[in-house]
Amino acid sequence: MNQRAFTAILEREGHAYVALCPELDVVSQGSTVEESLANLREAVELFLETASPEEVAERLHSDIFVTRFEVSHG
Repeated sequence: MNQRAFTAILEREGHAYVALCPELDVVSQGSTVEESLANLREAVELFLETASPEEVAERLHSDIFVTRFEVSHG
C-alpha cells in the first residue's frame, strides 16, 4: 500500500468546517475540525481508489504553497 502526504486547508463556514485538498481539488466537510479532516482523508482515499491513473495525473497539482500575507486597505 502506497502512502503520500497531502495538504488540507480548512475553513469554518457557519457551524461546519469545509476541508479542501488542493493537490487533487477534493473537498469535504464536517461539524468539527477533526471530523472535517477525517472526512477529507476518506474522500481522497476513495478518489485515489476509484479514479483512473490518467484522471489522478490530470488533477494532481504537485507544487502547492500555502502562506499568509498582509495588505493595506482603506
